[in-house]
Amino acid sequence: MELQAFELVLLRRPPTPPVLDEAALEQNQREHLAYYAKLRADGTVLTNGPLLDQPDESLRALVFFRTGSLETARQLAEQDPAVQAGRFTVEDGASPSPTTRRAWTRRGMVMDGGYRSVRMRVGGRPDV
Repeated sequence: MELQAFELVLLRRPPTPPVLDEAALEQNQREHLAYYAKLRADGTVLTNGPLLDQPDESLRALVFFRTGSLETARQLAEQDPAVQAGRFTVEDGASPSPTTRRAWTRRGMVMDGGYRSVRMRVGGRPDV
């Protein structure tokens, strides 16, 4: 079985997200979902989705890109309509926030003071 590499990007709710009325929020959410549906359809995104039942409520979603470059993945995530509207911020495994660092450390995701590579392999163990 051939393993594929991908790039991990996290979407986080900022400390002071903008206040949107219900109609604007629903419209932005539809645009956000359509944006990632298009990226999944063209193969740029392997999978994405919200995080449920986790201790850090600001961490909203994970996106697994297949771009070959963490910088390209970050640039694409920054074009997400929800990011553009200020509802989410973009974080990648190469520059995690202190909150993410603490959470990942508790889950054993830090080795020798550094992060495992954010380049992971689908269907196999992490590419460390």
